[in-house]
Amino acid sequence: MDPVVIPILVAALVIVFLVASTVRIVPQARRYNIERFGRYRRTLQPGLNLVLPVADRINTKLDVREQVYSSDPRPVITEDNLVVNIDTVLYYQITDPRAAAYEVADYLQAIDQLTVTTLRNVIGSMDLEETLTSREEINSRLRAVLDDATGKWGIRVNRVEIKAIDPPHTIKEAMEKQMRAERDKRAAILHAEGERQAKILTAEGTKQKDILEAQGTQQAMILRADGEAKAVELVFQAVHRNNADPKILAYKYLETLPHLAKSDNNTFWVIPGELTEAVRTVTRAFGDESTAGPPHPAQPEGTATADDAAQGAGIPQLDTGSTVALDAAAAADEAGKQAAAAVSDAKAEAEAAKSAQVPRRGRTSDD
Repeated sequence: MDPVVIPILVAALVIVFLVASTVRIVPQARRYNIERFGRYRRTLQPGLNLVLPVADRINTKLDVREQVYSSDPRPVITEDNLVVNIDTVLYYQITDPRAAAYEVADYLQAIDQLTVTTLRNVIGSMDLEETLTSREEINSRLRAVLDDATGKWGIRVNRVEIKAIDPPHTIKEAMEKQMRAERDKRAAILHAEGERQAKILTAEGTKQKDILEAQGTQQAMILRADGEAKAVELVFQAVHRNNADPKILAYKYLETLPHLAKSDNNTFWVIPGELTEAVRTVTRAFGDESTAGPPHPAQPEGTATADDAAQGAGIPQLDTGSTVALDAAAAADEAGKQAAAAVSDAKAEAEAAKSAQVPRRGRTSDD
């Protein structure tokens, strides 16, 4: 081989190596810190970058995307001296690659230790019950402390979340018993409230039912009373329009009398004092209708009258205002029988008087 060719090849290789060392390609969302002779020079941005070969070198390669860091469970003592294990989840992002590389040796370890310290300070001022129910407050206080401390490290803490709070086993059993008792209490309260509402609704329904029944009865009584009033008014108008005779009224009175005792609630019935007068009126009516000619003048002493005839026939006489303590139905039947007997006797006497007058009229015509 020609001795001149070898130096040329070596020179070409050196040039290629120098060119390759000069060009640096940085991916997206990455940052490279460049040191020149051991001193920080600059941070390479994504894309094509040129550096001095041999003099410049890459110290750290950092990812500036948001990252997640989950810590191991750490024991924390609450205000009521109970030990609970708490593990957290941290969401952070590198905002200054130079500070993240040169301000702190290991930013992840620093964040983890700071989280544990802050968490113990926060939980130490709370009891177990408040710790279990105040996660949002704990997260806010942790984030405020971590964001303030990691700002000078070129790191921004976006969120801090408590992943789990694990109390001791005995505390878990006590909490389960408490929760069970609380559920039983709520169930008993809801059951009692349901029974109370059911009784109230039942009482309201019964009340409404009684009110509606009473209103219906009231309306029925009002309508019935209106009907009876109209019927009495029509009868009254008919009586006055037709100028009814007192004898007809007395006879209708005797027909109506037995209906007074038809009610099942009647156990005591008072016979009116007008019963005797009504019987006399009906008796006179049948006597007058069966006798021809004008009415007779006043009879002398010793002459039998319709009342005497009724007494002679055995018709019982009722004193005015007398009260008979009989059964209601029996009293009504007795009054009806007395009225019927009086009417029958009056008709019999009228027929006898008529038959006695026929021969007398015949002798008068012969003379």
